[in-house]
Formats: sequence, structure tokens, C-alpha cells
Amino acid sequence: MKATKGETIFYIVNYILLAVIALTCLMPFIHIIALSLSDRSSVESGHVFFWPVGLQFTAYKIFFITSPAFTAFKNSIIITVVGVTLSMLGTVLAAYPLSRGYLIGRRYFILAMVFTMLFSGGLIPTYLVVKNMSLIDSYWAIWLTGFISTYNMLLMRSYFENIPHEVEESARIDGCNDVSLLIRIILPLSLPMLATLALFYGINYWNTFMSVLMYINKSQLQNLTVVVQAMLQKNDLLNSPSLNADEQQMVATEMVKSVGVVVLVVPMLVVYPFLQKYFVKGVMLGSVKG
Repeated sequence: MKATKGETIFYIVNYILLAVIALTCLMPFIHIIALSLSDRSSVESGHVFFWPVGLQFTAYKIFFITSPAFTAFKNSIIITVVGVTLSMLGTVLAAYPLSRGYLIGRRYFILAMVFTMLFSGGLIPTYLVVKNMSLIDSYWAIWLTGFISTYNMLLMRSYFENIPHEVEESARIDGCNDVSLLIRIILPLSLPMLATLALFYGINYWNTFMSVLMYINKSQLQNLTVVVQAMLQKNDLLNSPSLNADEQQMVATEMVKSVGVVVLVVPMLVVYPFLQKYFVKGVMLGSVKG
């Protein structure tokens, strides 16, 4: 059906508005990348905007020399991979029984979990609990305090409820119990939601800051977010004894700081396209009960 003149104008305005919003989000990051790849004189003179001037990679080399970037990157990967695995396991095991209508007391369990979205124990009580459990300087302090997101669990529960009951009945006729039904039938049908929640949890664990700052005191266990934040506060990054005079003259402090931001953001940008096709479908199906 041919669009009317009013609809055509609406679509044009819509696309222009979305393009402006997208550019507004992208331009700061593009500028940071350009700063990290430009030469010192161009950066200090303010001639770098959205394209590198005097392309060089010295700032990246200096960043990895003057900061514990490799160790922090490894720590971030450990925190994210293990954290996502544990959180997805906990979310699935909580959402599946709550999606079954025959669970006794299901309504009260759901209300108790929703209560935690509105009220929490607070920062100091949480810290005292973690300390008394001897979890300081342990990644378990991060994984256990962020084990399950109630919001993500409710999305998963709604998705499970949307799966036709005929599928479950057929599986039970074939002899499936709850465990085999979940593993063989429900989870393969829930890949869009699983990918979506894995992305949610992955971004949360990768960018976790306050938890690491509070519970991890050893510098060799800190993640990339904390290391980059500490680096952004320093103005003496180029005074490292491991740098020679030529390297110090080739870059400015702001260039090295820009590298830290790029290194922190790029991994999630690389992962996102692989999960993007599941993202919208998973959220929409999981948020509306059919």
C-alpha cells in the first residue's frame, strides 16, 4: 500500500531525527579514537576532530607500558565470563520454576523478588556481609552480590511462559521430566532471550566499577574499568622510567587517556554485532505475555 504524503513526511523527519541522535552518540567516541591516533602537536593545537592527524600508534604502546593494562584486561575477561555464566545459570534456574503455574506459592516468591527491586539492604550492610564472609579481595564478592538481576529474571520468566504449553505436554508424553524438558526443549527455544540477557549481564560485569573499588584492594586483581579510571585522574603518565625521551615527546597525556577509553569500550562493541540479531526479538518476546 502506497504511503500518503503525511506518512512520507513523518518517515523522513523520523529518519533525520534518528540520524542526528545516532551521530550525537557516535561523535564523542569517534573524537576519542582520533585523539588516540594523532600526533602530539595536532592534539595540543586543537586540530583533531573526527579524523586522526599525523597517524601514529605510539600512544597505544605507551598505554600498555605505563599501566597494568594486560593484567587488568585479563581480570575483566575472567570477571565477565565467569560472572555471565553464573548469572545466566541462576536466572534460568529461578525463572523456569516461576513460569510454571503448578509451583506452590509462586505468587509469593515473585513478590519477594520484586520487593528487592524496590528496597535493598544498603551499601554499608552489604559491605559488612561481604567482609564477614571473608570475600574481600575475591571475585566472589562481585559475582555473588550481582548474582541475579530480578528484572532479567522476570524477562526470562515471561519468555518461558510464552512458549506454547502444547510443546511441554508433548515432551512429557515422550517421557521428559522437568530437567530434560528445560535442557532439551525450553532452552533451545529460548536462544533469543538467552543471548539478550547474556549481553545485559556481560555489559554489567565488564563495566563493573563500584564493586571492584569496594571489595578488591589488591591492584593485581583490579579490572580494566578501575585501572582506566585511575589513569584518567593522573597527569604524570609520561613520567614512567620505562619510557625514553623520544616516546615522551611523541605523545601527550590526553592521548594516552584516550587510548584507555578506547580499549575499555571496544570489546563490547565487538561482541554486540554477534548478539544484535537476537536483541530486539528477545526483549520484545520476553516483556509481553501472550
